[in-house]
Order: sequence, then structure tokens, then C-alpha cells
Amino acid sequence: MEYLLVDGYNIINAWKDYFDLSRETLEECREKLLNILSNYEGYQKIKIIVVFDAHMVKGSVNKEEEFDNITVVYTEENQTADNYIERFVYQYGNIHTIRVATSDYLEQSIVLKYGAARMTPRELKEQVESINNIMTRKFSKKSKPDRNTLASNVSSELLEKLEKMRRGEKTEE
Repeated sequence: MEYLLVDGYNIINAWKDYFDLSRETLEECREKLLNILSNYEGYQKIKIIVVFDAHMVKGSVNKEEEFDNITVVYTEENQTADNYIERFVYQYGNIHTIRVATSDYLEQSIVLKYGAARMTPRELKEQVESINNIMTRKFSKKSKPDRNTLASNVSSELLEKLEKMRRGEKTEE
């Protein structure tokens, strides 16, 4: 099994051209990120876990939920996304292939030590965009149906008569 762990808020803050926190709520940004990663997961066929830390939220408890085909984790009070990711990599790094998407250099160093590969936000963004381009090209090729017009289902003699009528010319009966 291959995993991609994503530090959610870290990616939201790194992808300035995707997310505008001055105009969008944090909730809207989270949902947009989850939709982007859900499409990415569908193409890559890997298990994605997106971690949002709630370490500053009083009374917050660890919560996991599914969003489409990805796992979303909200950490508990006093637990950062980094803590969760480090513990996951420590537990499963020798068993599974794990990549961690974060711009936090210290976090990248720690997960490398435990057997995971690091991925910068820029690298993740490039992969997401590349896959979006591939999917767009595939979809646009498939979505060009053969034209099914009235003219393609009418005999050429009848089309000729109709064209003469349109021009106001006399037609033979």
C-alpha cells in the first residue's frame, strides 16, 4: 500500500494561486483542497490522508472522517499535524511506501529518518496539475461525439429540395 500524507494547512498556505484566505474561509479552502486531492487520488490509486491540526482549538478531539475516497484527520487539542504525521510514519514507514507533502523542513527531515519520502508543496502541485491535464485531454477526446444532426439522417435528394425551398426556388413535386 502506498500512502500520501498531506499537511493540509501547510499546503493551503503554500498554494497561494489556489487559495486566497483573504477572500475564502478556511472551511472553503479545506473543501477545495480535499476536492483537488480526491481527483488526484482517483488517478494515482494511492491512499491519501490529509491532516488538519486543531492543536490550538480548546477541547478538540482527534477525529477521522472520509471525504470521497480520502481520509481526513483533525488532530486533538495540543497535537499538531506534524505530530500525527511523524507518529504515522514511525509506525508504518518500514511496512508501506509513504510520502509526506509539507514545506516544513524539520518535518521533512524527521519523516526521512523514519523511512518516508518527502514531497514539497510545489512538487505535489506539479503532479496534481499534470494529472489534471492528462485527465482533461482524455475526457475531451472521449467527449467529442460523432455529430448527429438532422441532415446526417436525411437523404441527399430531400436535403436538396429543402435547400431550394429555403432559397425560395421552385421545387419539382
